[in-house]
Amino acid sequence: MDSGRIAHRRKADIPVIRPRASDKNQHIHELLKELTGITKILNICAERGTDHPEYLPFLCQALQICRLPFLKEKTSDELSYAQDVVEFLSHMGCLMRMSDAEVRQQTLESVKCFYSCVAPKQLIDGTDRLSKPKPWTFPSGNQFSRLSPRLQPTSPGYRLQLLERSDLAQTLLLSLAALENQPAIKLQLLQTLQILSSSSDMNCALIVNARGAETICLHMNEPDPSGQVLFRSSEILWNLLDTGSKEVTAQLSSMECVTSLKEAFFHMLTNGSRHSDLQLRNDLLVITTLIAENPKSLLIESFFAKQLVVLATFPELKSYSPLVCNLKLSYNNEDLKMKKLLFNLLVLMSKDFTALQLYKEERVMLALLALVKPPVASSVPLEWTSAQREELQLQALSTACTLAPLMLDDYMSHQGNASLLLLLDHCVAQDSFFGQSHISHHRGGRGSTKAQMRHCIRVLRSVLSLGVDSVNQDFCDQGTINQFLGILMQMEASPDEDDAVTLEIQSDIQLILSALCENDMHRKELFGSDGVEMAIHFLKKGCDKFYSGLGHNKLILSTVDCVRSCIVGCYTTEDYFLAKNGACLLLDLLSSSPRCVHCNVLANLLELCDNPNTASHILSWRDAGGQTAPRFLLQLWRDEEEELKVSRNLHGGIADPQRPILRPYQQEDPQQSFPANIQSAAVLELSENLRLKIFSIVSKLGFQELPGLSRKDYVTLSIVRRYLDFKVGEVWNEIRRELDQDCVRPTTPDEEALSAIGKVAEDAAMRVAAEQNSILQQWEKEDIREEELMYTEIKSHWKQWELMAVSWDSYVSRTSNYEILKDIKAKREKYIESSRPKAKAAVHPKEHFVSQVMSVERTGAQGTAGVKVTLARAPLKMADGDVARATSQDPEYFSTVSVDE
Repeated sequence: MDSGRIAHRRKADIPVIRPRASDKNQHIHELLKELTGITKILNICAERGTDHPEYLPFLCQALQICRLPFLKEKTSDELSYAQDVVEFLSHMGCLMRMSDAEVRQQTLESVKCFYSCVAPKQLIDGTDRLSKPKPWTFPSGNQFSRLSPRLQPTSPGYRLQLLERSDLAQTLLLSLAALENQPAIKLQLLQTLQILSSSSDMNCALIVNARGAETICLHMNEPDPSGQVLFRSSEILWNLLDTGSKEVTAQLSSMECVTSLKEAFFHMLTNGSRHSDLQLRNDLLVITTLIAENPKSLLIESFFAKQLVVLATFPELKSYSPLVCNLKLSYNNEDLKMKKLLFNLLVLMSKDFTALQLYKEERVMLALLALVKPPVASSVPLEWTSAQREELQLQALSTACTLAPLMLDDYMSHQGNASLLLLLDHCVAQDSFFGQSHISHHRGGRGSTKAQMRHCIRVLRSVLSLGVDSVNQDFCDQGTINQFLGILMQMEASPDEDDAVTLEIQSDIQLILSALCENDMHRKELFGSDGVEMAIHFLKKGCDKFYSGLGHNKLILSTVDCVRSCIVGCYTTEDYFLAKNGACLLLDLLSSSPRCVHCNVLANLLELCDNPNTASHILSWRDAGGQTAPRFLLQLWRDEEEELKVSRNLHGGIADPQRPILRPYQQEDPQQSFPANIQSAAVLELSENLRLKIFSIVSKLGFQELPGLSRKDYVTLSIVRRYLDFKVGEVWNEIRRELDQDCVRPTTPDEEALSAIGKVAEDAAMRVAAEQNSILQQWEKEDIREEELMYTEIKSHWKQWELMAVSWDSYVSRTSNYEILKDIKAKREKYIESSRPKAKAAVHPKEHFVSQVMSVERTGAQGTAGVKVTLARAPLKMADGDVARATSQDPEYFSTVSVDE
């Protein structure tokens, strides 16, 4: 037997793959149905290759064949042999356990070929709808010249889909630990893992489940002649982090991984000089930033955080740390990105109290304020370009907005207010230095100082909103109230007043003024007439642009808050505000604003009602439709109850006297027992809707002689008047239900008191219901009277029309018939003649006289005939008035007997 060849007896379980008659001129290909046998052959070659190296060339050649697409005879073969393909790919990954470098290299090359065969535009779902499959061809020099026409390659994405179902990715990852002595193979393995992790999220999940993030991180600092291991490792970590899995950050948060990241970062910081090295350094810093978002990360415990904080203050502050003593920056864009990433890292780590202690030790606030100062007073190195200095300044302001409230002592000790006001003055002066940046902080303010002003105001707002007296007083002592009022009006005069950045600055300034003046009467006086003019100006703008999306909604709310905090409570500013029709402007805003603003506006009106001059302004207000303020408030009440779905009848009256103001959910939901320190649902309901505020305002105005109310308004007013009584009864009923739920029986006097209170509340509701019915009946009678008057008017109009019709007919007849005209003329002349006065006979005026008996003679005749009386009369002359009175009396009284002489 030839010593150069070793003969082996074939075992019975080794499959034999014979060429078919039709393939006699073809070389062997990998058919899907033969993959099971091929898998066994590969396994046997791998087992025997350890002791017999002669098998290894055949194994490598078989792996080269695996780079080619699988062949199918029928379309259904892809589905039928899917599990065989999965097992084949899994066994293929196990070949990485062999120590032979050539086998490992061929295995990795085969896996990479799976992806190189798929064009980016080809479908990954296993089909290619763009073209019909053609026989697979190879270059003429290849031993596989042409396939049989009845055999077709599988679709491009077929193997990739099944690879995700296998454990090939996990097997490749686990083989990383065995490649310490084969750096070239290790680099190829990392390249393969990079391809796998970038191709699909499922591969990333498989790698993460095998603790791939931790494994990659721990091996990325091993000796590397090529200098590519760290780059490939960072790319794999990036791909794993892009999936958004929290497990990745959890694996990288261990002490070993953080230490490995620290070594890699500082190695690139001190030794990297090429552009790609600086980019890799920044990539590692971004990975560190993502780890910092995990509250369980050990950045502080590993002293990595302390070194990063020192680096963040360089070169603004001098430090004796060995880390930065010999460090030199290139002041290029990559160094600028590193500074910005370090500032962002400071914000993320500020959630940890220990990190704040590091910030104080390393004077982080001083470094930020040094960057905040204007260019004239700034200590920023001149090596930075003007645009880079601007970006650093904006990033420092953004960082200070978060850190200043947390490090208030450092902020005050380094005169933070003065530094920010100095920058603000510089921005108002419109220095041409600003406006050259291209970063997101400059959005909306490019070409001006708005970006700096915007972030400066943000920092001041975050500090002053804490309400610390010493900080606020230090701020006010520098005359900032009048300065801010001037800035507001100056920005209003600019042509781009509707810019989003401008609106944000204005609203922030108003909120700062509110925080300063809310509880200080002297500052409200300093706010003065100029502040009132400012508030009036913004109130007049109304709510037309509330939903514009630019920030008008925030500006309106901040203006209303400014009125409450800076004007209300100081009689001087209140009177001036009222003299400028401020109350009417608030009512205009209330009538035109959406429901979300009503609560704040009503609160302002309610507090203004403490001023005795407010009621007259409210009662004199009319909206565009002539509606009065009381009527509008009552309409708001009805809208609020409709929103709350309170039970009301058709006319808005009480429908259920036992529940006059309850909402449905309070009736249906089971009553809960509340602790003594928690308010009940009936009390919490007061702050959730507008009814209490409307009741309080109407109470200030009075419930009598309110102008402009309708019938429905009077019905609503009767409920508003007794709202407080209803609410008291509701609270007591809630107490009683809670006692019943807790199985607590009150004492007999208490039980009687609870029953009496409930009865009183119900009786009050019934009286209000009766009053509402009386109002409706009275208005119904009034309607009947108005209806009758309307019918009378209609009849009068119809009568007038009839007379006009008769007159018209007469006119037509006169003008069309001459005989009728003559008759009418004759009648008219006769009537005129009869109406003329006739000549009367002379009328002698009555003469009044007095008769006197002169003599009396008797005759012999019987009766009066036997008496002869001689009379004498004398005429009387009386004054006109006496004559008139005499003639006006009874004529019989003055009648005289006339006896002939």
